[in-house]
Amino acid sequence: MSASGPSSSTRLRVTLRLTDTELLGAMEHMWRAEELLPRYRRYLCAMHTVVRASVPLMERALERAALLEAHGDPLAGPLAAYLREHIREEEGHDAWLLEDIRAAGSPPGDALGPMPSPVVAALAGSQYYWVEHHHPVALLGYIAVLEGYAPAPDLTPRIAATTGLPDTALRTVREHAALDTGHLDELYALLDRLPLTRGQESDVTVSALHSLDALTRLFVRLGRSAAAPLPRGAGPSSPTGVTR
Repeated sequence: MSASGPSSSTRLRVTLRLTDTELLGAMEHMWRAEELLPRYRRYLCAMHTVVRASVPLMERALERAALLEAHGDPLAGPLAAYLREHIREEEGHDAWLLEDIRAAGSPPGDALGPMPSPVVAALAGSQYYWVEHHHPVALLGYIAVLEGYAPAPDLTPRIAATTGLPDTALRTVREHAALDTGHLDELYALLDRLPLTRGQESDVTVSALHSLDALTRLFVRLGRSAAAPLPRGAGPSSPTGVTR
């Protein structure tokens, strides 16, 4: 904490901690042992619809940041440098998911064929809008949620023990449990380096809270049994695990 109060990253962390109870409960319910195998297969397909948007979304944010840097935006240079590095870190993760889907006994077409759900469109699509029509710094709120609610370290052995799946079906969960804590630290360090105005910090927070809400709805859907009827207002399917 500085003399002027908590840092930007601290304020965002506290805000998410105060509002994530429903998401954590939905995640816990999703990963229960009962009938986990079909839920895990649906999870992998849903995650693919989210993850395959990650690199293209960051690439567009990088293009926008480069344009803003040319016009003297003080956030744009550090943001662009972060995005270049994070794109390299995230490349190929959609391919991991297709490999996991195949190893878990489902055809990749289960992920590639159906139209992604409205909830996924709300989660990722809102970021395209804010990047294109507002400021690419908003994307940091989205990344903070996806990295901050990644699979827990003990999730991979739990899935293996419950489902009997081979290690080749668990790469995405295993790798993200190992990688995302470091990625989150990098993101929060960036937030504290950026010369954010209060309005720009609010943009990041709004993006994060929207992402938290959409991710909660995805996990609520995934946590239902296949035969359970959808409650009114719930859209189709999608992703993550718990690191708290």
